Amino acid sequence: MANATLAEAKNTKNDEFYTQYEDIQREINAYLEYNPDVFRGKTVLLPCDDPEWSNFTRFFAQNFENFGLKKLISTSFAYESKNSNVKYKSSVFEETSLNFDENKTRTHGKIFTLTKDSNKSGVIDIDDLEWQYLEGDGDFRSNEVKALRDEADIIITNPPFSLFREFLTWIIEGGKDFIIIGNMNAITYKEVFPLIMQNTVWLGNGFSAGNAYFMPASANVFEYASGVYDEKTGLVKFRNCCWFTNVDHGRRHQPLQLMSMEDNIKFSKHKEIKEQGYQKYDNCDAIEVPFTDAIPCDYDGVMGVPISFLLKYCPEQFEIIKFRKGDDEKDLSVNGKCPYFRILIRRR
Repeated sequence: MANATLAEAKNTKNDEFYTQYEDIQREINAYLEYNPDVFRGKTVLLPCDDPEWSNFTRFFAQNFENFGLKKLISTSFAYESKNSNVKYKSSVFEETSLNFDENKTRTHGKIFTLTKDSNKSGVIDIDDLEWQYLEGDGDFRSNEVKALRDEADIIITNPPFSLFREFLTWIIEGGKDFIIIGNMNAITYKEVFPLIMQNTVWLGNGFSAGNAYFMPASANVFEYASGVYDEKTGLVKFRNCCWFTNVDHGRRHQPLQLMSMEDNIKFSKHKEIKEQGYQKYDNCDAIEVPFTDAIPCDYDGVMGVPISFLLKYCPEQFEIIKFRKGDDEKDLSVNGKCPYFRILIRRR
């Protein structure tokens, strides 16, 4: 149901969700553990954001000195460019003296910047954010925001679900490092998979236990399926979200611990493997492996694995051969049936 809700959000443009602070912290810590200087001296841009409400802005502003940032830039859309201006939680800046012109806010995006200890407190933090209105509505495709992209070193955000393809292309065209959230099915997009295959884009550290919890910007809770929206917390749960990045982290270099083919057939927790073993595709010299943890460690041929394999993918352990198609360029099939999207891989 969660995946269906995500698809619905994408189709209806109801796709603005606020990321939880702890999820941002968990993801960013993975890059810092691998390289403590990953952000040092860098300008970080948070586009498609809403600085007034954003945990991305809060997190990077509060850690400005710890990370050694050079500059933080955060921009928002104008209210009238959004589907809804109703918000659940209180503003990050509710206790400050910031005064927004409601009329201008509806047509102009905002830009928040952080570079110095503007209030002379002795520390650079969220209280030193300076802001003004953008000339336009804050759309990332505008020349105004493109200029900010060109100034930045790293782009980090949770972009609108409906614009993920276009947003990623926008980043790649700018040649920037990035850490962004997207639907896992974006792996299957023609604009995305070639980048993954070329090892120029990969998945991030990931959400805890694969569960992503977001605060919806819209107050229309009836839009969310039962069991997905939690009335007590006000959060919507998605299991089909992941982080996409081209910034290195340690998890992607950890090889999968796997059993041999013989041991899998004997001891696998998946009855399909124990009962049927490893079936061959009708139209490709490869075996079907429907579960990542059932990949045999001693098979040297080509294997078809689910797209969730990329959450555990170690480029030193496996190479990616192809996506979805067999030797006849038709969808991979087993006994005439096509499994859900498969990635063809081979052990290095």
